[in-house]
Amino acid sequence: QVQLVESGGGLVQPGGSLRLSCAASGSITNINAMAWYRQAPGKLRELVAQITKGGNTNYAGSVKGRFTISRDNAKNTVYLQMDSLKPEDTAVYYCNADLLSRAIIPIQYRDYWGKGTLVTVSS
Repeated sequence: QVQLVESGGGLVQPGGSLRLSCAASGSITNINAMAWYRQAPGKLRELVAQITKGGNTNYAGSVKGRFTISRDNAKNTVYLQMDSLKPEDTAVYYCNADLLSRAIIPIQYRDYWGKGTLVTVSS
């Protein structure tokens, strides 16, 4: 069994900062890319940022220069540092991992998702 658990969401004023964390646990053999997605009310889920195991990153244009994704491979954890937050950043943020578990048959990489953490940017 594999779980991704997010933490760090909450209410913040415009211009403020938050740091999200997502820890993967369970029978994990390897994790390739990890990513953060978000879904605002009435909108589709969108990619916010992605990071490979080697540390290469990719950001949505709307967050580039404000958000920073990082990871700790030893802890199977990915982070999202969010600065200069705007009301339009309000959404549920989901963690995603391309993950291999030899405990699950067939043995293959699968997409795993966390349950999400709510970020609200409002004065």
